[in-house]
Amino acid sequence: MAINALTFTGIVQGVERVIAMSPAQLIVAGWTGRDKAAVEKHIVELEALGVARPTSVPVYYQIAAARLTQNQQIECSGEQSSGEVEFALIKHDNKLWVGLASDHTDRHVETYNVTVSKQMCEKPIAKTLWAYEEIAPHWDQIIMRSFIQEKGARVLYQEGSVMNMLDPLELIAGFAPLESLPNGFVMLCGTFAAKGGIRPSADFEFEMEDPVLKRTMRHNYHIKTLKVEG
Repeated sequence: MAINALTFTGIVQGVERVIAMSPAQLIVAGWTGRDKAAVEKHIVELEALGVARPTSVPVYYQIAAARLTQNQQIECSGEQSSGEVEFALIKHDNKLWVGLASDHTDRHVETYNVTVSKQMCEKPIAKTLWAYEEIAPHWDQIIMRSFIQEKGARVLYQEGSVMNMLDPLELIAGFAPLESLPNGFVMLCGTFAAKGGIRPSADFEFEMEDPVLKRTMRHNYHIKTLKVEG
């Protein structure tokens, strides 16, 4: 079996197919909003945590592809990490697919090195993929949400339409021509501001809804905290 082999259910015109792949390259795009005011809000939100402003927008962080996981538990050092719901763009068999992932990030490390903070944490990804060509005509109607657990209650943490993000093809083109990217290429494509501010939770749940084709993909995971000795 290939290292870090992932298995998805790819859906095209209502028909399911098994997609087995090993990620060849992982890019995490940041500050990808179409609305400059919303981008500024997220930058300010992170500045409040000590994160320096980006030198350009969007930015493309190169992360080890092995960080992608479909496990429902990840292990993180300390209690200062948190998830972010993001749509994922995946190239497989020279075809573009849309998935759903969490850019789980160490918030303490993020204050002094964003790339390292993202590299430290696994990136949970859902087991469903949709063909991009099938949802491209109504792309802006796609909705993403995330939920956390607080005081024993399920709380809405993020919610918004992907119309708030740059168009998928524009995002990819900002990094490299699609045809030049290898099969197994994966890009996580940015997130929304958190309702009530960024904060940790032992459990993270996220979803993407297609109201036109009336379907939803979901994933959830638990964060196991590892003790920090020094």
